[in-house]
Amino acid sequence: MHSLTLLIMRKNLAILGSTGSIGTQALEVVDAHPHLFNVTVLSGHSNSALLTEQALKFQPEAVVVTDTAAYEKVKNNLGHTAIRVMEGQEALCEAVQWDTVDFVLAAIVGFAGLHSTLAAVRAGKQVGVANKETLVVAGALITEAAGKHNSMLVPVDSEHSALFQCLTGENYGDIEKIILTASGGPFLGKKTNFLINVKKSHALQHPNWNMGAKITIDSATLMNKGLEMIEAKWLFGLDNDQIEVIIHPQSIIHSLVQFKDGSMKAQMGLPDMKLPIQYAMGYPARLSNDFKRFSFKDYAKLTFEQPDAKTFRNLQLATDAMYKGGNMPCIMNAANEEVVNAFLNNRVGFLEMTDIIEKTMEKVSFTEQPGLEELEATNTEARKVALQFLKQSPLYS
Repeated sequence: MHSLTLLIMRKNLAILGSTGSIGTQALEVVDAHPHLFNVTVLSGHSNSALLTEQALKFQPEAVVVTDTAAYEKVKNNLGHTAIRVMEGQEALCEAVQWDTVDFVLAAIVGFAGLHSTLAAVRAGKQVGVANKETLVVAGALITEAAGKHNSMLVPVDSEHSALFQCLTGENYGDIEKIILTASGGPFLGKKTNFLINVKKSHALQHPNWNMGAKITIDSATLMNKGLEMIEAKWLFGLDNDQIEVIIHPQSIIHSLVQFKDGSMKAQMGLPDMKLPIQYAMGYPARLSNDFKRFSFKDYAKLTFEQPDAKTFRNLQLATDAMYKGGNMPCIMNAANEEVVNAFLNNRVGFLEMTDIIEKTMEKVSFTEQPGLEELEATNTEARKVALQFLKQSPLYS
């Protein structure tokens, strides 16, 4: 253990999306292990107050702000320090390539995280993948670049971290299938006559996990599990038919691997995102912590059931996008980001979100082997189309 600890001494971190749910929890891990981690770069979008507070506490070399108004505030707030304040996506892509960065935590939500993640991969960095949308949209580009530039992708999502841990020491060629577990979200067992009246406040009440707003809504619609299927495909080099989803309401088993001999491995633990975050940041070492421990005395039963893809149709749409390939996952993701944002602003109904995603997938042009420019164009077009459909909602104003 001592030798592994030495491997991560003074690991320099770039935490992208430091003001979000994953970013703030990552900084809690840093705070608990100050002798192992040093923060070199922090980035945020519009939360200037929290970003300033984080910068003053962790004293990074640089802070990158992607919102112009917030940039001016952070620059003024940190004017008396030696911290470099930078603005925009290009600055972010530059910072992740610095020699003073060893590990990049890619925790910017949505398509917005693509360019900085790709820049980190091309710079050969170890990248903690907390932005599943990047692999959903551009999995082929990211994994090809990782292989070419010797960049290691370490998953941060609890499900993919579980698979990664189960596969340590194993031959990926021995995988028969992987099983992603899903809690089912706050509406497990509900049907369309209930879901038609669901409000934002209901959907944000996840029974097990403390997450950001976007991912919490995705969990409620089961889109999150669909995105995770596509992410798993690229992270572990899987065929589409090797990926399954099962509902596990207690969120204790985080995912499973079944091997070609029929044996299975599962990774278990209480639902706490800090655990997979810490594992990714500390890899290959396991770091001690004081997190609450699982006890079988607290769980008389661990239960499982098949997902209801007829009611929660986002899971089927994501499965269809995965099998279709090309730019279809990008189309689906762009439409989903638009409708979730609208739902969080009370401008579209819960069930309407799925209808708009489906219509957008049908309308936007399909490209079988898109490059980065084609994916950018697809993302722009799909958002415009989704917005057109959104404006037809009676709630939109």
